[in-house]
Order: sequence, then C-alpha cells, then structure tokens
Amino acid sequence: MMIQEGIVIVGGGIAGLATALALKRVGFQARVLERNPELRAGGSALTLAPNAWFALRALGIDDKLKPLYQPIQESLVTNLDSGAIQEAKFAGTKDNRENAGVRSVHRKALLEALAEELAPDAIRFSSKLISIKSETLQDSSKVTVLHLDDGTVIQAKVVIGCDGVHSAVAQWLGLSQPLNSGRWAVRGLAVYPEGHGLDHGVKQYLSGGTRAGALTINSKEIYWFVVTYSSLERDISTNPELLLEEVPKNLAKGFPSQFLNVVKHTDRSSLSWVPLLFRAPWNIAFGNAYSGGVTVAGDAMHPMTPDLGQGGCSALEDAVVLARCVSQAHLTAATDRHWLEKALKRYVEARRWRVTWLVAGAWFAGWVQQGGGGGEEWWSVLARWFRDRFYYPFILPRTRNLIWRDSGDLILSDKRD
Repeated sequence: MMIQEGIVIVGGGIAGLATALALKRVGFQARVLERNPELRAGGSALTLAPNAWFALRALGIDDKLKPLYQPIQESLVTNLDSGAIQEAKFAGTKDNRENAGVRSVHRKALLEALAEELAPDAIRFSSKLISIKSETLQDSSKVTVLHLDDGTVIQAKVVIGCDGVHSAVAQWLGLSQPLNSGRWAVRGLAVYPEGHGLDHGVKQYLSGGTRAGALTINSKEIYWFVVTYSSLERDISTNPELLLEEVPKNLAKGFPSQFLNVVKHTDRSSLSWVPLLFRAPWNIAFGNAYSGGVTVAGDAMHPMTPDLGQGGCSALEDAVVLARCVSQAHLTAATDRHWLEKALKRYVEARRWRVTWLVAGAWFAGWVQQGGGGGEEWWSVLARWFRDRFYYPFILPRTRNLIWRDSGDLILSDKRD
C-alpha cells in the first residue's frame, strides 16, 4: 500500500509527540509512526527543569501537568566516603513571567498530555520502519520513501527522526553510532500505597565510582537510580527480581538504609538496566543532521547521559524550535519551492551548538560526580577533589542557570493562515 504524506515523524516518544504538537500549533499536520501498539513509556519518570516548562508552555500543556507535581526546592548530596553533605537549592529561574521550577513527572503522564492534543489519527501505531531512501519524482521534486514492516510504503516531503538513541534516521543521515560512557544505570519507581512520609526533594549519595539518588514524585511514589562503572557479571536485565537483588548486594552495597528501603518498595515492572550512551559532541557539531527534507530531533540527534537531567528537556526544546523554523520559512513558500529544506537547515543550525555543549557537559558532569571512575589513579583523585571543592559549590549551580534560562527561543510563531 502506497501512502503520501506531507510531514512524517518517526517515533512516538517525547520528541516525536512534542514535535507533532508544536507543528500543529503553527498550522501543520504531521503523521507520527510509532513501532509499538500503544504509547511507549520506557522509564518511569523524568525531571523537567525550567527550560522544559518554557517549552511545554509554548506547546500549551504546562498547565495540565504543573498542578499534578510539586516543585523540588532542594537537593542534598552526601559523600559516603567523607561524610560531607552539600546542599543545592532549586529556586528555578527568573524571567519576566513566572518561576518555572523543577519537577519530577511521570513519563507516561507527559506522553498522554502531548497525545491528547493531537488529532485521533495523528499517531499510526504498530508501524516499524525498516528502510528509508530518497527519490526524485518526474517533476524534479524529491521525496523520502519509508518502507514499513507491514508492507506499507510512505512518500513524505519531510521526515523527522525522533526514533531514539539507536535511530535509523540518524544512521541514514550518516551520524555516528552512540558511544558507551562506560557507566550503567539501574532505575526504578518505588510505590508506597499508604504514603512514604519523606520530605519532597532529591537525595543523592556518592561512594567511590557509584552515585545513587532518590527523587520524590508525590506522597506515594519515589523515583530512584544507581549509576555505576560496574557491569553485571551476567545478563539479568530481563529478570526484575534478580536485578533488584543486585542493588543492595552489589551495585549499592553499604549505601544508607533509607535509600535501600526505597529500593525494596520498587514496582518490578518499572525496573530497567541500561548502559549510558552519548553521541560524540564533535559529530553533533559537524555531522550531517539534515539532508534535503530529512532531519532528527531528541535522542536521535543528541543522545546524552542523564547527568544534567536534560535529555527530555532538550527534546522539548527541539520540538518548539523546529516548528518555529518551519512556520517562519513558510512565509516564502509562494516563491521558494525549497522552503521546507531551508527550514530544516535553519533548525539544525539553531540547535547544533546548544545540544553539543549539553552532551559534552553531561558527560563531564557524570565523570566528575562519580570521581573519575572512583579508583586511586591520579585523575580520579583530582576529579574528586575538583568535585567537592569546586564543581558542586560553584560550577554546577552556574551550569544549571545557563541551561535553564529562558532566552526567548522557546516561543512559537503565530499560526499560519
């Protein structure tokens, strides 16, 4: 079956749905291809910083989520090796509107809030992309042809790859494969039906080359993680019971009982064990992130480690900036047949350097916070010294402020006529 579409978005995660909604807000309809039979909610929760809330405000859904989640006011970092405790305040960011704040939200709630704003048929589920190629039509115009696993063939004027870390669209564009940071993360959602009774906030713990943390989402749920340089001796990632046993026995051995008690309350279905991947910053800065009517957004463009909490936030930024570029370029549509390609080029140029330094900054933040690997090599000793005396007290707060600021970029142009 052959289908012709204007704009096709590959992937129905945060980046894909946000991009579809942003385009809708400026008057363009997009078809989202999602390989799963329903909305995928991999990862139980994520933290949305002020820049993400600015993007959600531009998309018109921030007020749907803010009442459900209380802002986080502070983060406590405890060095278990030295006993030192560092406190960081999350005061949000000041602009000429309101304080956006930092909130941990359910990933599924964010996806549903985005999907609810789209047309009922905007998302095509069970649509797995198996190949992509460019073709020139008889009128000399170019289209991108997508072949799906069910035999469907789609001709699209524009294809936006939002298909995650291992993006087929990014590979087609020639972007490099993500690199392994050498670190792994186990994550889960602890559920307390009667309430956990803990203060709302973030608590992190450092020991050697391991970092763990717990973030309260509401009065009954806590999102937790352990990031380590240790890999499991055997693959038990698909066995939640064995994976959960590894946390107190190996991955977070000797960590505070309060944290390990949170782990005990984990909903087994929320557990995940994944390597922390990132794309080489120089490949983002100088690689080919667009070609004709094809580009990428979110993790497909800039996979990063979670150490600055900007993976989902930057994907929301991408959506707003891309839609704004398309809207602005449409003003020349009557006289320029290549206006869409120019819009994608402008989008990539607008995003390239910001996400490059986010990826590099996230990798550096992870390396420093986990003591350069936690060993006794000179670089590890230097990393811990730098972390405790300079990074946490001075550099991290200023880095957050730079990231979180509302520069005015996250505003959509008026809807086209």
